[in-house]
Amino acid sequence: MKKLFTLTALFLFAASAIFAQGNAKKGNYTGKGGTAHEVVKGNNITISYGRPMKKGREIFGGLVPYGQVWRAGADEATEITFDKGCVVDGHQVSAGTYTLFTIPGEKEWTIILNKELGQWGAYGYDKVKDKNVMQEQVPISTNNKMVEQFTITIKENNIVMEWDKTKVEIPIKF
Repeated sequence: MKKLFTLTALFLFAASAIFAQGNAKKGNYTGKGGTAHEVVKGNNITISYGRPMKKGREIFGGLVPYGQVWRAGADEATEITFDKGCVVDGHQVSAGTYTLFTIPGEKEWTIILNKELGQWGAYGYDKVKDKNVMQEQVPISTNNKMVEQFTITIKENNIVMEWDKTKVEIPIKF
């Protein structure tokens, strides 16, 4: 009987470890994945990203340091897909999927679109920064409301990122 109990416990432990690893590779083990999708002037835009929570922490300048590359979310790096070419903050961008990185600052953020897909966080950014297709600074604004969970939306002609009391709008044109 003791042997059966031990084998059952070992099996359950192994199964849970395998399940956890599979979900971690997908970047959704926190259950906080997000997708923003909108059709703007006939162009499908889809953004896949992790949605971390504030949980009482200091976000920008704390958890997310100023002046360092950030994946614009949690877990896997944020990816954005345009099904047609467009202009992102004054830069012509071809149809395709790109990794969206940012470099947060106190008054403005640097927005980066990069051709290297499938990245985990921004840890490998230095190896792929030569694949940037766009890098531009945009101003930040302060929200009147506190946003607990990092959120990306597509509104009119802007990609909007909000977290804590920070709001960043990236202009897009078609």
